[in-house]
Formats: sequence, C-alpha cells, structure tokens
Amino acid sequence: MADTLWFSNNHRDYSVTYGNDAGFEFEFYCQRCNDTWRSGFEPYRTARAAGWIRRAANMASGAASSVGWDVAQGVDGLVESGWHKARDASFKKSIEAAAEHFHRCARCAYYVCERCFNADRGLCTSCAPDLASEVESARIHGQVDAATSRARDVGAAMAAEVDVTTQKQLVCLSCGHETHGAKFCPECGAKQNAPGTCGGCGVQVPAGSKFCPECGAPQ
Repeated sequence: MADTLWFSNNHRDYSVTYGNDAGFEFEFYCQRCNDTWRSGFEPYRTARAAGWIRRAANMASGAASSVGWDVAQGVDGLVESGWHKARDASFKKSIEAAAEHFHRCARCAYYVCERCFNADRGLCTSCAPDLASEVESARIHGQVDAATSRARDVGAAMAAEVDVTTQKQLVCLSCGHETHGAKFCPECGAKQNAPGTCGGCGVQVPAGSKFCPECGAPQ
C-alpha cells in the first residue's frame, strides 16, 4: 500500500465534500517543469445519497419543519463521519497510480515526470543535465556575451561624438513639452534659448531663468 507521505509537496486536492459533485480528485505535478497528471474523478457516493435523502425529506415534511431539520443534520453527520476515511482510501489509490508517472531524483528528492528524468543516472535533468543541450546553451550564451561586449565598444566609440558639456533645454519654455535637448520645440516650434551667463557673478545661468541661482541677480 502506498505511503500517504509520497508526493506530499507536489499534489493539489480537488475533492468536493457535499452535493451532486461530491467526490475525490487529485492532481500531481512535476517539481521541475510543473506538467500535471490527474487521478480522475471518483464520486463520494455517501454524500450524493445524503443529498437525495435530504431533498426527499424536505419535500415530504417541508424544508422548515423540525423533521426536515433533523434529517438534514443526520445525513450531514453521516457524510462527515465517512469523509476522511473515504478520502484517504482514494488518495492512496491515486498515489499508487501517480507513482507510474513520476520518478524520484536520488539527489534532490524531487518527483519529476518522464521527460525530466535521466533514467541512466537515476537523477532529474536539473541534477544530471543533458550534455548536448548544455553545450549548445553555452555556445549561444558565449555568442551573446561576445556580441554584447562588441556592442559596448561600439557604443563607447559613438559616445566620443556626443556633446556632453553643453547644457540642454529639456522642457520647452513656451509650451512645457519635452524637447529632449533639441534646438526647437517639436510641439510648438519655439526656439530654445541656450544657457546664458550672469552679469553679476559670471556663472552659467539655465535658459529662461529670471534670477541667477548663484547670486540672485535679475537676468
């Protein structure tokens, strides 16, 4: 008999306790790629029978009557009392079936599907990667790294032609639109003034300034 601790970290319980849909179903998933396998739905017949008994009692004596209430309480108790035993039995059967679809990695102890298991090594493909795939991946990463390095060198050469000393007007003084350093506003066409020099202290004053930010003299 399967141990209920198997797959304890890689299953989801979709069981339903009450109603016409009452039953048991469990989903197991690969702990590497997350592909899933479901056990298939197994009806919980006690809950379904209880639902029919409850409806029959309500029709016969009225849903609000004490008889109907007593019957409802009785059948609900019957459902609850048998639920855990029935669920455990169904879970054990599901585990036995799931064991045919998953393998336990001897190194990381993860349960993985057939595609994520290296049967020759007894390990998952994270612990024992496919050599050809790793080589091809390393080749691509090497190409990307080399191309990135060359692109940085080209960018550094292009940066030598960029004016990084002249202050640019980034927002149009007329309409407030972003200019991105252009000489004319792309929104309203207004010419953007270059930074001036304060007549009082001689420092550079941003274009459009009414007062010098250094000495406060009117511009």
